[in-house]
Amino acid sequence: MKIIVPMAGRGSRLRPHTLTVPKPLIPVAGKPIVHRLVEDIAGILNDPVEEVAFILGDPAFFGADVEADLKALAKSLGAKASIYRQLDPKGTGHAIMCAEASLSGPAVVAYADTLIRADFNLDKDADSVIWTKKVENPSAYGVVKLNDQDEIVELVEKPETFVSDQAVIGIYYFKDIGVLKQELQYVLDHDIIHGGEYQINDGIKRMMASGKVFRTGTVDEWMDCGNKEVTVETNRKMLDFLQEDGKAYVSEEITLENSTIIPPCCIAAGVVLKNSTIGPHVSIGKGTIIEDSHVSNSIIQQEATLKKATLANAMIGNYATFHGDFTNVSIGDYSKLV
Repeated sequence: MKIIVPMAGRGSRLRPHTLTVPKPLIPVAGKPIVHRLVEDIAGILNDPVEEVAFILGDPAFFGADVEADLKALAKSLGAKASIYRQLDPKGTGHAIMCAEASLSGPAVVAYADTLIRADFNLDKDADSVIWTKKVENPSAYGVVKLNDQDEIVELVEKPETFVSDQAVIGIYYFKDIGVLKQELQYVLDHDIIHGGEYQINDGIKRMMASGKVFRTGTVDEWMDCGNKEVTVETNRKMLDFLQEDGKAYVSEEITLENSTIIPPCCIAAGVVLKNSTIGPHVSIGKGTIIEDSHVSNSIIQQEATLKKATLANAMIGNYATFHGDFTNVSIGDYSKLV
């Protein structure tokens, strides 16, 4: 089994944090988004992962350190890492085709801006499985249309009339991704463009038209990381899940002086907490110092310094300094707000 991960986008909605770090490497509950996504998919597959193919953007942004991080992620799963580049972003279908050399055999395609929680048996007899989530307002999403055999027969974008309540979340299984490759090549060769881009949906629609069987795999939770507000909310949900699973992590290598930690929290090694109350739902990266503060429902990244702060629903970048009375803040790496 292979996992194909397009992640070339800069993540403009999560600025300022994505000015210096690619969005898939932003930490949620103490671990980068792409790490959690790939590990969760590997757990659902119940199959050895032989290769993880990452499609990255400009090397000036997705540099050698990013490549090294992703190679380590693949190695942790016992898989080969393949690195490809999408230097001219032309859509989801174009991104997949940038990994053309890896497009053979069974594979999962997963876009690295979302997290999931799921427990279902993947139907590997189907030609493809599109992962979906039941939603209350399907008109705001792309949804699947099913026939009487619960097969997907159509993809409908933001339907004005009810089609189904199963929204497409951006994760797909293909029994042979070489078939998708063939159809996407047709899309590129014939310049089939929607919204100014080559879309994966056009390849999928061609597969459906040729009689390929598509089914759904429904996830229990679908957590977005599109902007600061939803990323902090996803951090909260993920910490709750980790606590349920007995995996919420507070390092033993922290300095705790006259301070209280209210679980669930994820606190890395080297963190210093003085005269502070932390939690619930706080993630803190290694080496951060927090003094005389109260922090809840927030993401604080590595080597930051906080003093006399009262934070809730906040996101603080790496090496940032914050002293102040603001509560709901978002400051990027190396920023100073005092």
